[in-house]
Amino acid sequence: MPALTAGGPALVHFVEYAQLNSVRTLPYLTEWHRRYREAGLSVIAVQAPRFPFAAEPEQVAAGLAELGVEFPVAIDAEHELWTAYGCEGWPSLFLWSLGGALAWVHFGEGEYQATEEAIQAELREIDALQELPEPMAPLRPSDAPGARVIPPTPEHFPGGSWERPWVAGEDGEDLALDYQAGGAYATVEGKGELQVEIDGEWRTIPSGPEPGLRTLAEHPSHEAHSLILRPAPGVKVWSLSFAPGIP
Repeated sequence: MPALTAGGPALVHFVEYAQLNSVRTLPYLTEWHRRYREAGLSVIAVQAPRFPFAAEPEQVAAGLAELGVEFPVAIDAEHELWTAYGCEGWPSLFLWSLGGALAWVHFGEGEYQATEEAIQAELREIDALQELPEPMAPLRPSDAPGARVIPPTPEHFPGGSWERPWVAGEDGEDLALDYQAGGAYATVEGKGELQVEIDGEWRTIPSGPEPGLRTLAEHPSHEAHSLILRPAPGVKVWSLSFAPGIP
């Protein structure tokens, strides 16, 4: 870390590219990388896999490229860095100051404005007179400072646990559940289409070729809906996850 921060602060962000909360933070990291790299900020992601496929370098590279990630990414396949840092879930963010002192920590989503203000404070330690932009506007209403959100339906593991997927054709033809959230998402693996029904309306979502997170539905606020997911035979569904919504 002293070597990494010899020229400026470093942001180390632990993620899982197929996990909802991680994916929702990545646009902020991408923009901070674009805004502040010339001012001295280093942005590094650490892919700490939650699912077996997410430890494979080729799949991680393809998945992160699809999400628009251009900053360096390390794969922590055995969760050694995860344990050393004391991460409490996905995502976990650590900002190191010039020279390697820990300046800011945040677990989970949110606190985007406060994190960017912490980055700017560290950059001003290098040059107090440099011009820095206003912090990013929230990308979603639920990201705004002080926003009130309603907890969504808990994540569902249709295979019985996060270690085993549900396989279309072997474990059944479709998955059905009611949920309350600002959006619904599936972590899937395998080639083939996903037929999705929300409140009786069907649509088709491509799946693959690389495993990852797929958006099933997004809503303007916290809403109640009925979901049926019918994947192509052989497609694995590892998780159904739900985003918080505003009232």
